Amino acid sequence: MDNGASSYRRFLEGDDDGIVQIIRDYKDGLMLYLNSFVQNIHIAEDLTEDTFVKLIARRPRFSGKSTFKTWLYSIGRNVALDYLRKNSKLPTVSTEETVALLSDEADIAGKYLQTERKLQVHEAMKGLNKEYRQVLDLIYFEELQNEQVAFIMGKSKKQIENLVYRAKLSLKSAMEKEGFVYENL
Repeated sequence: MDNGASSYRRFLEGDDDGIVQIIRDYKDGLMLYLNSFVQNIHIAEDLTEDTFVKLIARRPRFSGKSTFKTWLYSIGRNVALDYLRKNSKLPTVSTEETVALLSDEADIAGKYLQTERKLQVHEAMKGLNKEYRQVLDLIYFEELQNEQVAFIMGKSKKQIENLVYRAKLSLKSAMEKEGFVYENL
């Protein structure tokens, strides 16, 4: 049982420190993952909070068929998809708000993605399509296995393998256009 699962079990048994530990461990990664859906770090932050509220209020059962992180991210994905369905009309944002959003996103991403190589890859990923960004984010930044990513994204393992392959080719091309050389991609 991983730490998230044991913390969740403790929370369900009445220990509030369990949910505090879960939030501390998973908040930043979940927020960046949800940002790949909504492209607005403040909305992603709200969706992250909604995901944790769902855990606290509804106390869904964790079956252990996947890792806790995979299970939590799939809940977050569903929260983001619900948000996108309800808010399919895109709001307009002023230039000042856009600069502030990009600044906030860069601050959070900078803290979470600490190495220079990961920052370069993260920047190049912004030009990829949404599905490619999501799969690469989950595989490389969140270090999830293909089976876990398939569970989160609602796809088969083979679909994820194909998606990763195409996403890596697209990322490599984007990085080469920017002058980056990333041999092990």
